[in-house]
Amino acid sequence: MIKPFMPKLVYFEPKALDYPLGERLMEKFKDMDVEIRYTTSHNQVRNLPGDNDFQKYRNAKSTLVVGIRKTLKFDTSKPSAEYAIPFATGCMGHCHYCYLQTTMGSKPYIRTYVNVEEIFESAEKYMEERAPEFTRFEASCTSDIVGIDHLTHSLKEAIEFFGKSEYGKLRFVTKFHHVDHLLDAKHNGKTRFRFSINADYVIKYFEPGTSPLAKRIEAAGKVARAGYPLGFIVAPIYLHEDWQEGYYHMFERLHEELPEDAKKDITFEFIQHRFTKPAKRVIEKNYPMTKLELDESKRRYKWGKYGIGKYIYQKEEEEEIKTELFKYMKKFFPNANLEYFT
Repeated sequence: MIKPFMPKLVYFEPKALDYPLGERLMEKFKDMDVEIRYTTSHNQVRNLPGDNDFQKYRNAKSTLVVGIRKTLKFDTSKPSAEYAIPFATGCMGHCHYCYLQTTMGSKPYIRTYVNVEEIFESAEKYMEERAPEFTRFEASCTSDIVGIDHLTHSLKEAIEFFGKSEYGKLRFVTKFHHVDHLLDAKHNGKTRFRFSINADYVIKYFEPGTSPLAKRIEAAGKVARAGYPLGFIVAPIYLHEDWQEGYYHMFERLHEELPEDAKKDITFEFIQHRFTKPAKRVIEKNYPMTKLELDESKRRYKWGKYGIGKYIYQKEEEEEIKTELFKYMKKFFPNANLEYFT
């Protein structure tokens, strides 16, 4: 059973304690068996425990930095939403393929931002600029926000903030089943609660430290019964032995769990497995025993918009993935909307 994340080491940035959330977290961690340290900035978090890179990486993943989000200019977040809303950075999961491994570089620790009100004020300005059109905000571009929300409740606040807004909508995705504290949030249908799901094989071998599929599906049922609009990201779609059966079984179990009402408004996003050369180097360093197939000769090269190309499946494999998964989706969820396949 995956327990809710609890850091072993917590750093506080100087101004974090000027905010109510910073104070609350300090009190919470003082009452627990957690080592507390102070740092002038998250960039100064160095000398994490461990005798080698492998140990240091794992210890960083159980380190939390409580600080301030200084940049209140939001990044765009296509195709999922108009903007990424930043409540946290980093993730406690150990997904072998994760793109955060390269974007986080040498700082894989988790950061949570306590100036939540300032982040909301910034969101308000973005909504005003686009009104009367809706503005969608994605809360999980740089972290699995649900994974730390039992500690911070920033996400719960955000759900209620957007629930009261006229032109705002919130979206996020998680691989964790610790959702009970979010079930009574006053979301007013403005938050799409998404789960990342995959075939059992992929979760078992490539997503250590996250909730098993059965637990994610059970949590999705709870979320559906709490009236949230629901979505699922099937990612990364990964070709393995009997993959068709694995993905069919995944859709079948999801169909069995969800109440009929929830099936009328479900979104899916399909993302095939891809990797870059820099990502491959980092993955092989952090997870030297991984079974992840990273052979460039078996893939085709696709140029990325920032000049960094990625290795994706061959065209005929891609077509088969698309055809099969779309068929399963339509069989079990005829009213679902596929937002994109990439």
